[in-house]
Amino acid sequence: MIVLITGASGGIGSATAECFLKKGHEVHGFDSQPAPERLLEESFEGHYTHHFGDVLNPSTFPEHVVPEILVNCAGVQESGRDIDVNLKGTIQITEKYAIQNENCVSVVNVGSASAHTGSEFPEYAASKGGVMAYTKNVALRMAPRGICNSIDAGGVRTDLNRVVMDDPELWNEIMDLTPLKRWAEPEEIAEWIYFVGVTNRFMTGQCLLIDGGEAGNAKFVWKD
Repeated sequence: MIVLITGASGGIGSATAECFLKKGHEVHGFDSQPAPERLLEESFEGHYTHHFGDVLNPSTFPEHVVPEILVNCAGVQESGRDIDVNLKGTIQITEKYAIQNENCVSVVNVGSASAHTGSEFPEYAASKGGVMAYTKNVALRMAPRGICNSIDAGGVRTDLNRVVMDDPELWNEIMDLTPLKRWAEPEEIAEWIYFVGVTNRFMTGQCLLIDGGEAGNAKFVWKD
């Protein structure tokens, strides 16, 4: 299948691109940053195409890409642009490549546990709460042609979170709140995205909380 993944240059996005490639799909990555070297390996040659652009700038959107699956991974945190990038960017991409594209049968949005708990930076939590509502909106509008769901991750071991991962005191405090005593690897979230986006064909309009049980002890921990 033809897959378009935003935010494909790092973290969950690059792990998701690699996951789909390993399973034999044609993947188009869309990001303002270069593609990771591992996506350009010889074994993926001809199956991965990287497009440079901005989810807020339609003039940079890839032309002639008609995805059957859309994965919205592009996002920022405490940037001053959280609502614009995380919510408005997701809307713009989805309207073009899913709503207006009859070939698209599945959309997966990457949300956040903060949409369920409110435990995060205010604009970030609000942006992901918007993604949750928009996921349900798209599910209704795509039916019966296709489905739309979100994967709402808690802590994930990405570079974005190094500020607390590399601080022993803060990390121990977070682990005290996490029943499974660890955070997810990006590859684990990518497998959830694949399952919801490809294997699943009946669930739609759902926002799955994947957080190691942390929501039961919601307390936002970050560096001052």
